[in-house]
Amino acid sequence: MTSLRRSLVLLCSSVLVLPLFATVADAVPASDRSARASAGPQDDHVKAAEAAVMWQRIAVRTIWTETSPLPAPPVGSMYLTFTSLAVHDAASEAQRRGRVAATAAVATAAHDVLWEYFPASRTNLDADLTATMARVPDGKKADAGAAIGAAAADAMIASRVGDGRFDLSRVYSKEPGVGVWQPGPGAPTTGGGMALAWLGFLKPVVDVAPVALDGHDPLTSPAYAADYIEVADLGSTTSTTRTPEQTAIAQFFNTPTVSAAYRLAVCDVLDGEPMGLLPTTRMFARMDAAVLTSFIQTFRLKFDVGFWRPYQAIAGAASDGNPATTPQTEWTPLVTNPSYSDYTSGHAAATGSWVEVVRQTLGDDTALVLRIGSQARPYANLTALEHDTLHARIWGGLHFRDAMDDGYYLAHTTADRVMAAIH
Repeated sequence: MTSLRRSLVLLCSSVLVLPLFATVADAVPASDRSARASAGPQDDHVKAAEAAVMWQRIAVRTIWTETSPLPAPPVGSMYLTFTSLAVHDAASEAQRRGRVAATAAVATAAHDVLWEYFPASRTNLDADLTATMARVPDGKKADAGAAIGAAAADAMIASRVGDGRFDLSRVYSKEPGVGVWQPGPGAPTTGGGMALAWLGFLKPVVDVAPVALDGHDPLTSPAYAADYIEVADLGSTTSTTRTPEQTAIAQFFNTPTVSAAYRLAVCDVLDGEPMGLLPTTRMFARMDAAVLTSFIQTFRLKFDVGFWRPYQAIAGAASDGNPATTPQTEWTPLVTNPSYSDYTSGHAAATGSWVEVVRQTLGDDTALVLRIGSQARPYANLTALEHDTLHARIWGGLHFRDAMDDGYYLAHTTADRVMAAIH
C-alpha cells in the first residue's frame, strides 16, 4: 500500500468510526496471564492489545465473510498467518522504541497485509484503519506507529513473493494401485486432480524441522483392520451405530468456516481476560505459524504418500490382502470427501496446532464457545474439544484413526517447535 494512500486514510480519521471497532471498550486494563502485569488506562500498549484482538476479528471478516468464493481452510489460514506475523513484528518494534503508538503500528500492519491480498475489502479495511487511528490522539505518535506497521507489512509481503502459492506446476501423479489415493468425480482439473497440490511445497513462514512420522499402517496389519472396521461402521451415511450427537459433531466440524470459529472463540476469551500487547500478538503469531507449518507438511505427505481414503478402501477391500476387511460396494461417507488423500489429516494439522498454542499460553482448562451461524458448541477445556474434533473425522467417514492420531502428533510437535522459534 502506498504512503499516499495511508495518508488519505489517516486524514479521514476524525469523521468515520466503524461500529465494529466501537464494540471494544476503550482503555480496558490489560494483564499478561503469566506475569499478571497491569497498565494504566492511558497506556498505548493497553489500547494496542485491544486493537490487536479487534484486527483479528477484522481479518476473519475479510477472509471468511467478504471473500467469494470462500477460500479453502488452508488458504484462509495462510493469509491469516501473514497478517499475524506482520502484526507481531510491528508490536515488537513499537514496544522496543517505547514512545511510539503501538495501536497505530498493529492496526497498520494488519490493514496493509489484508489490503494487499483482498482488494475487494479495501474500502472496509480503510474505514477500519480510520476508526483505529481515531483512538490515537497524538499525531506524532500515530505517524511513528503507522510507519512501523507499514514497514512490517511491506517486509511480510515482499518475503512472500514467489513463495509457491497456487503453483500449477505441482501435479499429483501417483500410479493407481491398492492403497493409493486417486482423484474421483468432481476433482479439480489442475494439480493432477489433487486440490491444493502446491501447498506441500509452499515456502515456510518459520524455520523449524519437519516432524518424523511412522507412516500409515500397512494394509495387512491388524491396526489397519481395526481402523477400517471403525470407520466403516461409524462413518457411513447409513450408520446405525453413530449417535445423533456424533452426527451433529461430524457435520459441525466439517463446516468450511470452522477455522474462523476457532479464532473468534479465542478473541472472546481475551475480551474477558485480556493480556498485554506482546503476549497477545505473540500467541496469534505462534498459533497461525504453527497451523500453516503443519498444513505444509501435511499436504506434502498427502502428495508424496497418497494413501487412499476410507470410501476408496472400503470399496476396494477385496484387494487389500487383509482377511479382516470386507468390501462394501455401496458404502458412502457421511460428509463429502475433499480431493486429496487420507494421510495425514489436514483437520488435525489445523486444530491440533491451534489448540496446542492456546493450551500452552492460556491453559488446557480454557473454556470457549465455537459458533458457526446459529450453532454454538461450548467446551469446558481444550482436551474435550480435541476429543470431538479428532472423532468428527472418523464419524464423518473422512479419515482412518491412524491419520488423525499421527496428524495430531505432527500438529502438537510442530506447535512446540514454532513456539520456541517465535519470541
